[in-house]
Amino acid sequence: MDVMNEETMKARAQTDGPSVNKEVERVVEGVIRDAQALRVDVSQGPLGETRIDCGVRAVGGLEAGRRMGEICLGGLGRVTLETTDPASPWPFNVTVHTAQPVLACLGSQYAGWSLSVEEKGKKYHVLGSGPARALGSPEKLFDELGYRDKADSACLVLEADRAPPAALVEHVAKACKVSTDALTIVYAPTSSLAGTVQIAARCLEVALHKSHELHFPLHDIVDGMATAPLPPPAPSFVAAMGRTNDAIIYGGRVQLFVAGSAKAAKTLTDQLPSLKSKDYGKPFADIFAAVKGDFYAIDRMLFSPAKVTVTALESGESFEGGHIDTAILSRSFSS
Repeated sequence: MDVMNEETMKARAQTDGPSVNKEVERVVEGVIRDAQALRVDVSQGPLGETRIDCGVRAVGGLEAGRRMGEICLGGLGRVTLETTDPASPWPFNVTVHTAQPVLACLGSQYAGWSLSVEEKGKKYHVLGSGPARALGSPEKLFDELGYRDKADSACLVLEADRAPPAALVEHVAKACKVSTDALTIVYAPTSSLAGTVQIAARCLEVALHKSHELHFPLHDIVDGMATAPLPPPAPSFVAAMGRTNDAIIYGGRVQLFVAGSAKAAKTLTDQLPSLKSKDYGKPFADIFAAVKGDFYAIDRMLFSPAKVTVTALESGESFEGGHIDTAILSRSFSS
């Protein structure tokens, strides 16, 4: 059998344009069908939109969060809950795999759509993720990806502690060019069980996003998977945000399979781990407090997995960088 050459691998790595909003429909339909078993609340909003509450008033749970993760990936990836090594202090991992890492993670899962509306004197600001981004978000990232979705329905995921107001629903539907009754919004707070899982399930996405920040050619990323320890939820937003970020920054592990030269793969391996950031070394909640809650004051190079393996498909060589920091994880998960 002929060995794939570099051009063939690059061609296979490029997105062929599946509709993330169409692909996700089967996942959303499954959540609606299993709503009672999942302990999620499905309702119709005032503008006819479908609302799926996975952890605000609903109890939700780990399985609801696992499916939220798959919705975020636009139906193009799998999220699983797996046991770890018996010697590990954290018994379970959240593992993610997708055959379309660039499209699923950056074209859908990444929380890049900044949404802000005001209704009845109250401001509602949230970052939107999920397949609706590929229809309506103004992010320049989509120009770089060379991808825009075409669909008659849209699904948006929000990390939020209350249901979206009508003004936001109207704005998103208009931006996506769909009717409000063709819009589904799935939401859960970070502090919920579902929210904890769906954020830990971003362990592959952060690797893709940092690869983009490092100007690694995205079309060379052929495949990938990642895993992170399942953190215990925390009742406060800051603590919950801290633990979910720490799970990836200090406990996440990723393997990317790339086209291109072994030298480029080695360079990516050296630069990708979170320990390369100047802010590395303390629990995320402490870092957040040190910048007085200004999220954008944190070094963006911090948001990446702790340990990285990059395999250069052309040469068959694999390179490793970074390490799991069990001490910081223990401080974060127990405090």
